Amino acid sequence: MMRAVVVHAPRDLRIEEITVADPGPGEVRVRLAAGGICGSDLHYYQDGGFGTVRIKEPMIVGHEAAGVVAAVGAGVTSVKVGDKIAINPSKPCGQCHFCRTGEHQHCSDMRFFGSAMRFPHMQGIFRDEMVIDAAQAIPVGQDTPLEEAAFAEPLSVALHAVTQAGSLIGKRVLVTGTGTIGCLVVLAAHHAGAGEITATDISDPALAIAKTVGADRTLNVMSDPQALAAYNADKGYFDVIFECSGNGRVLAGLPDIVKPRGVITLIGIGGESALPVSVLVVKEIALRGSFRFDSEFAWAADLLARRAVDVRPLLTGIFPLERAVEAFDLAGDRSRSMKVQLSFNP
Repeated sequence: MMRAVVVHAPRDLRIEEITVADPGPGEVRVRLAAGGICGSDLHYYQDGGFGTVRIKEPMIVGHEAAGVVAAVGAGVTSVKVGDKIAINPSKPCGQCHFCRTGEHQHCSDMRFFGSAMRFPHMQGIFRDEMVIDAAQAIPVGQDTPLEEAAFAEPLSVALHAVTQAGSLIGKRVLVTGTGTIGCLVVLAAHHAGAGEITATDISDPALAIAKTVGADRTLNVMSDPQALAAYNADKGYFDVIFECSGNGRVLAGLPDIVKPRGVITLIGIGGESALPVSVLVVKEIALRGSFRFDSEFAWAADLLARRAVDVRPLLTGIFPLERAVEAFDLAGDRSRSMKVQLSFNP
């Protein structure tokens, strides 16, 4: 019997015992070590879901995690018992049009750990041990701290967004919203050679972390609502903007401050927004969405293993599994936390 973190209803999070199977052909059993609490986990815990996605049955939460291979099934050669790995939570079908053309993040039948988008729900990662496909176990090197390896999933999201925007070498970059994803975008943009990075938020603690991980300039748009007004001059200042806040009002103002033929990449998901289409047309602005990740997961694991991207400033605290409720409550308080993790198998 193994422990798991199970959400039953809003504010009803329980530690329950579950069984774990032996790995079959092409599978591995992983002993979890560290798991990061994501915004979607918080939505399930605080509200029972988001939008039309609602919990209809008890669900193990979590999709950011790393651990150690405990057993391998027949035919597995990519990892061995004792290897440290990051868990890729995506399990595309491999058969649909998008999978066949290499766009796995758009799979028509995606199975993503810790998601209530399907029914029965896809159970999540927050448990002592679990069985996964060997392809989802990405080695990170034996010297990599597993609490850092657990950042592979959100870092993949940031890397995918940076890739969507094209070359950043020498570019003036703006990141709006400096939660975990925003700060990881700052890290990824810095790694990609951005010449200058500006970050905005309404939280001074979050902006302080953005500064620590590579933002050259930070602006609090709550205390100074006109902080971006100066960047309207001469048809805009920024070459590339990454919108991570999910705030429609923020998005509506971005076309004015990006240069002609600049790029706005949308990562945050929030309410609908009315965009000034005439400005997009006249300035020939490229508006791009960025959803999840694909090959970037292995790239993220490699960057973390080499500490080419240092995520340690983002880690607020680590709580043992039995203190999961306390950990989720802290993770839901932006004034006190950036990334909170659970630890397994003490």
